Amino acid sequence: MKGYVQKNYPTPVKRWVQTMDLRDNPELIAEYRETHSQGKIWPEILQGIRDCGLYEMELYILGTRLVMICEGPADLDWDEAMARMAAGPRQAEWEAFMAKFQKCDPDQRSDEKWQMMERMFHVY
Repeated sequence: MKGYVQKNYPTPVKRWVQTMDLRDNPELIAEYRETHSQGKIWPEILQGIRDCGLYEMELYILGTRLVMICEGPADLDWDEAMARMAAGPRQAEWEAFMAKFQKCDPDQRSDEKWQMMERMFHVY
């Protein structure tokens, strides 16, 4: 496995890790992957991620399990940032579109679908 290069930022950074499951349907999973590929994700969604204050957002997949890793400035208020993102252009439309892929209530907002993970180990 090659690993993934991380950017360095001139200020302290905080990381948030969340998880969600996709519907167990290979065709839907393939479409979900395609929708998130470079050049296919809606530009308003990418701009909303940047505008809410996050530096990075990554999605990892194994079968139907998704893991999202977000990084932003250490003083970023997560709830405030997610509220800003939810209010962004086309965000509600994006969430409604994504609901067909996700194993959750289609009326939930993004911050309700994604479950925050707890770090239980770190090399100290």
